[in-house]
Amino acid sequence: MAKNKSTKIPHYEILYIISNKYTENELKQIIKIVNNIIEENGGKITYSEDWGKKKLSYKIQNFNYGYYTLVEFDDCKNNVNDINRTLRMTNEILRHIIVAVKARSAEKIKEEKKKSEELSKKQTDKAIEKVIEKKEEIKKEKPKAQSKKKKVDLKDLDKKLEKILNTDDLL
Repeated sequence: MAKNKSTKIPHYEILYIISNKYTENELKQIIKIVNNIIEENGGKITYSEDWGKKKLSYKIQNFNYGYYTLVEFDDCKNNVNDINRTLRMTNEILRHIIVAVKARSAEKIKEEKKKSEELSKKQTDKAIEKVIEKKEEIKKEKPKAQSKKKKVDLKDLDKKLEKILNTDDLL
């Protein structure tokens, strides 16, 4: 065997989007079809995750929403091109991407999820704090703006009006 060839089984990840015109039952059937495509081409699924219905960044085939699904698999026969070609021909799938990744264990995936949840919670907390600070600043600025304006009495207005009307330079 050559020195530069690896004996490791390549590990891949597929993220695909299914159009939202399908019901939940039909969605499960489509996911099974995609999993069968992977397995028929020599892949062994190691991890699968359904991300649910999300809004697309832009319309794809007149759809604004799609169901996202992530699948990780080992490819024993190196048939990634066949899997890619078959998924491109599948009408139910709007978009897909296949990427080579390092194999991860179930514990490592849980750790990564936990870290990402903690990070998103921290970012959310910071955003909430900024909103609260801005609201407080706005509250502080409002009284200052109101104190600068003088309140005018009706008597003063009447005096000024009479003074203007009594002048001879109106026309």
